[in-house]
Amino acid sequence: MINKLYDKTKSFIKENYKYIIVIIAFALFLNFELPYKVNTPGGYIELNDRIKVDNSNSNEQIGMSYVTQLKGNIPFILLSFINPNWDIISDDDTKIDDESYKDVEERGLLNAKEAVSNATYNAYTLANKPIEIKDTKIFVKYNDNEDNNLEVGDQIIQVDGYNIDSFKNLQEYVKTLSEDSILKVKVKRNNKEKIVESKLKKYDDELKLGVALSTVNDYITDPNIYVDMKTNELGPSGGLMIALDIYSKITDANLTKGDKITGTGTIEMDGSIGEIGGVKYKLIGAVKSKAKVFLCPKENYEEALSVAKEKNYDIIIKEVSTLEEAINFLKER
Repeated sequence: MINKLYDKTKSFIKENYKYIIVIIAFALFLNFELPYKVNTPGGYIELNDRIKVDNSNSNEQIGMSYVTQLKGNIPFILLSFINPNWDIISDDDTKIDDESYKDVEERGLLNAKEAVSNATYNAYTLANKPIEIKDTKIFVKYNDNEDNNLEVGDQIIQVDGYNIDSFKNLQEYVKTLSEDSILKVKVKRNNKEKIVESKLKKYDDELKLGVALSTVNDYITDPNIYVDMKTNELGPSGGLMIALDIYSKITDANLTKGDKITGTGTIEMDGSIGEIGGVKYKLIGAVKSKAKVFLCPKENYEEALSVAKEKNYDIIIKEVSTLEEAINFLKER
C-alpha cells in the first residue's frame, strides 16, 4: 500500500514538476518580504469597547484613528505604486541607529503603556476626581551606551542598592559619581531580576547612563477604571483620545453631542499633546468611518488640512496643544 502510494506520488511529481516549480516560485514571490512596510489608510477604534469606568453611563462615540501597516511583500510593494494612498516605508526609518526590530517593538509597547498612564492621570486631574499613584515603574526605552549592558524593555529597580522610581531620582544619584564609574543596576528582564554592570559616560559635559527612560504609573482611582486594549491597537498616538474618553466617562460630560469624534496625538504627564506620524492615513480612516470631528496635534494640522482640501473632505479638523484645550473645544462647539 505504501509502496503504491510512493510510486504514484513519484510519478505525479515527474509528470508535473514544471507546474510544481512554478507554483512554489509563485508562492515564494507572494510571501517574500523586503525590508519595507506599506502604510495604508486605517480606520476607527471605538473606545467604549476598550475602556470601562465603574458607575458610568456614558456611551459617547469617541475613538482613535490608526494607520494600517502591511508587510513589505512584493505584491503590496507593487500595489503601492498604483494606489496614491499607499506609501512605502523603509524598516530603517522605524529604527534608531542599528537597534533590532525587537527593540522597536519593545519601545512601542512601552510608549503605549506610558500613554495610557499619562492619559489616566490627566483625565482624572482635569475632572477633579481622586487619583493616587500606587506604583511607579521605570523602563529603558532606548540605549545609547554600549557599555551599560542594559536592554530596551528592562525595568530598572535599583542602582547600587538605591531604589529608582523616577528619571530625576536616577540623575541625582549619577551626579554624585565620576566618569567611568561602574554601576550595579538591578533590572527585571523577561520577568526575572538580575544585576548588570553599567559604565557612566559623558554627554555634552554631563554624566549620564546613556538611556532614555519610560515612566509608567499604576493608579488608585475613584471611580475605578479598566483599560483593555489589544496589543496591536496600542501606540503612543492614542494618548489624546484615550484621555478624552476617560474624561467623558468619569464626568458624564456630553463631549460628542451625538457625533462621532476621533483623532490622534501623544499625551505627556503635563497634559501637552505631541506630534504623531501618519496623519494622512488617520484622517482618511476617520472620514471612512464617518467621523464628524478629527482632533490632531498642532504640528500635524497643516498636513491634515492639506489632505482634506485635496480630497474635498467634509470633516471638522481641530488642532490642539493640550488635553484641556481639546475638552473645551468639544464642550463649546
